Amino acid sequence: MIDRQFIGHTMPAFEVLVEKGRLRFFAKATGQTDPVYTDEAAARAAGHPALPVPPTFFFCLEMESPDPAAIRNLLGMDYRRVLHGEQGFTFHRMAYAGDVLTYEQRIEDIYDKKGGALEFVVRKTRVSNQRGEHVADLRSITVQRNA
Repeated sequence: MIDRQFIGHTMPAFEVLVEKGRLRFFAKATGQTDPVYTDEAAARAAGHPALPVPPTFFFCLEMESPDPAAIRNLLGMDYRRVLHGEQGFTFHRMAYAGDVLTYEQRIEDIYDKKGGALEFVVRKTRVSNQRGEHVADLRSITVQRNA
């Protein structure tokens, strides 16, 4: 069983630079056709200072953590039995290419279902920009199947 003592545990914060080339690639990969996400002139014409960050891209940037497996390792989770459960976000303000975003991850909850056959780890991540402005909150649930 995953030790409930880790509820409330925070991981070291880390920073990620939002690169415009990655934003363009993400827009292409997700089938985005609005030029505001790929063309800097179109973005400026629409009132943005640079290419805007689509809210779902925050999850991609979170994988830039110095150790993306840190929480799984901390909790002793077996990667072979881990499933993606759910993810969502609360969007507070725009982020743009060139921003440096700070990610602060916290284990919000750990619980089980089906008599311990499934264990759930809820992670909440606060994202802020280089000016300390709250950009988004990410929520992710990881599920571990147990024998």
